Amino acid sequence: MRMLAALLLCSFSLAAADGEEKSILAAVQKLFDGMAAHDAAMIKSAMTPDARLVRIRQGKAASTPGDDFAASIAGNKNQLLERIWSPTVLVRGNIAMVWAEYDFHSNGKFHHCGIDAFMMLKTDEGWKASTISDTSETEGCRPSPLGPPKQ
Repeated sequence: MRMLAALLLCSFSLAAADGEEKSILAAVQKLFDGMAAHDAAMIKSAMTPDARLVRIRQGKAASTPGDDFAASIAGNKNQLLERIWSPTVLVRGNIAMVWAEYDFHSNGKFHHCGIDAFMMLKTDEGWKASTISDTSETEGCRPSPLGPPKQ
């Protein structure tokens, strides 16, 4: 009987964790959808008010406030697509981290790839990115298991 109770408790915990993981990944996708739509308000709604983006390019880090990032994407006229795959999601209470390979396409053409790392916080409005870090690589990119972007 104790074994059955332990198994049920474990399955409820796993189901709750799976639900949190889906909510976290939906928040990341909301950011990508905002980028594709050039919608600064949608991008900002996926981040905490003091969010920062840190890009590592050629070994050097550059940090940008989330509001500045949202404004730059809203003003960009190119068709943008960022995709992640096989994310690792770690959750403990109201903090989570997402680590995933990604590729980025501009006007339907490959632009760069790398690793996206999102620090996520659970707020009253749901999960939001507080820090987004990425590597930006143009060489040595593995082909995406998602295949080529759909036009």
